[in-house]
Amino acid sequence: MEQAAVGTETPAEVNNSPVSLEGVTVKDATVTGKRKSDEPDNPETSGRGKRRRGAGGKKLRPGERYIPPPQKRNPGVSFSQEHFDETSYYFEGGLRKVHPYYFDFKTYCKGRWIGKTLLEVFKSEFRAESIEYYQKAAKEGRIRLNETPVEDLSVVLRNNDHMRNTVHRHEPPVVGRPLEVLVDDGEVLVVDKPASIPVHPCGRFRHNTVIFILGKERGISELHTVHRLDRLTSGVLLFARTLETSKKLDQLVRDRQLEKEYVCRVEGEFPETELVCEEPILVVSFKIGLCRVDPKGKECRTVFQRLSFDGKSSVVRCLPLTGRTHQIRVHLQYLGFPIINDPIYGSSAWGPHRGKGGLVGKSDEELLRALVEEHQSQESLHLLDIPDGSIESVQEAAKNKTPEKTDRIEDSCEPDKSGENHETQTDVCGGDKKPDAQVATDCSSGSETVNEVSHSTSCTDLNSNNTSLKESQSPLPNNQREETDSTQKTPRVARDKLCSECKLVRPDPTEKELIMYLHALRYKGPDFEYSTRLPDWAKEDWVEDD
Repeated sequence: MEQAAVGTETPAEVNNSPVSLEGVTVKDATVTGKRKSDEPDNPETSGRGKRRRGAGGKKLRPGERYIPPPQKRNPGVSFSQEHFDETSYYFEGGLRKVHPYYFDFKTYCKGRWIGKTLLEVFKSEFRAESIEYYQKAAKEGRIRLNETPVEDLSVVLRNNDHMRNTVHRHEPPVVGRPLEVLVDDGEVLVVDKPASIPVHPCGRFRHNTVIFILGKERGISELHTVHRLDRLTSGVLLFARTLETSKKLDQLVRDRQLEKEYVCRVEGEFPETELVCEEPILVVSFKIGLCRVDPKGKECRTVFQRLSFDGKSSVVRCLPLTGRTHQIRVHLQYLGFPIINDPIYGSSAWGPHRGKGGLVGKSDEELLRALVEEHQSQESLHLLDIPDGSIESVQEAAKNKTPEKTDRIEDSCEPDKSGENHETQTDVCGGDKKPDAQVATDCSSGSETVNEVSHSTSCTDLNSNNTSLKESQSPLPNNQREETDSTQKTPRVARDKLCSECKLVRPDPTEKELIMYLHALRYKGPDFEYSTRLPDWAKEDWVEDD
């Protein structure tokens, strides 16, 4: 357009999504129809005393498994009503929440897994859950290899093996404010995105995303992404309605003819005179989208102007003239004025000066470790979007100076209708799409900016695995009815006996956790201009709640 297969691998769209895996792109079987290998009476197992054969009559050696060939990709796949009906929303305490639901994650065998057993792969690469969990999941029929349930994890993986894992999925809550459509003229769709909502499905977010909310509540689909905003950032968000418009806007972005204006509230008294910061920015961690000023980084330029000062904090107008990852946030930190509620660049992990002037006094590895430890101690690790099982991979990657490679689904993104994987694009302060950067997505603070599931709702046991969530009418309170379609149904909250999240009760996130004081105020091109109202926190008479 912000516990996978065999644990937690890159997700495919349910039933009809393309799957990309290290340069090999395939599509789920249910799109093109059933394969012979999906039939219960496979040629490889039928017949007694006969030599087993694979597809096309190929003879199989004794003990050899038949592995169906990978399928071709369908680049025209998009989200459909079937996906939107997986579960439903409900509103509570000013938050938009999603009822837990069952979901299939899928992947093809990676090259480095060939010759290893499922058990070995789980131990080395899928540390989000214990081995005991995966063994139980296998016995319950939730782990499948080439669509056949796998009960014994000692099975050896081979090239083109297709794996599927059914999980009980919990999504973090987001703010309950509705999406406001600013413009919809048949060529572009412009919305005012609330803070805390990712643009597209990624990480732990699927239904609580702009794309799904627009599809479920307004029937809007087939959108082309022009730019993206971080999950914690609010403001103007553009989509193209047609491919022609998408190409036109993309060219404006590449030619830097799209003027972007942001507003933010920073700590301290920002200078009254205009400031221009041109410090180069380097990506430290592709997992988190963590960046810093570094001579080896990419050229960058941001213009800042103070709008007001209330004696404690300043409202600043920001004009990013380039589109680097976290450009506004990094430059303001460098100048000594971090954005209020910035979970990364306002952190004390940067040292006593919090990165002012580029002074950190830590190696990249030490910085990452300090950042993780700080949020662990405050039980706010979700703000960094690092799943527990991937902390080690983040730190190891920083030490080796290489992009993190992880098989944790929370670190991946679902493709859009054109089959693009958003994880391979840069999410920048202004939303320029830079395919060479390969940083994290808006979900994981990949642009100008997931939340651990946070629910306090009781669960109801299901009688069988993979049971569809039953729906029942559940009227909303009067003060929340305007936030959702009145015809929307709400299913029972399901409790799954294997799901660790079902056993936890977490407090709901606070507004401070869900809102960073950075807002995309205006996007202007040669013949258009889209803008929003100033957020309350950017007004001169705003008073921060205690």
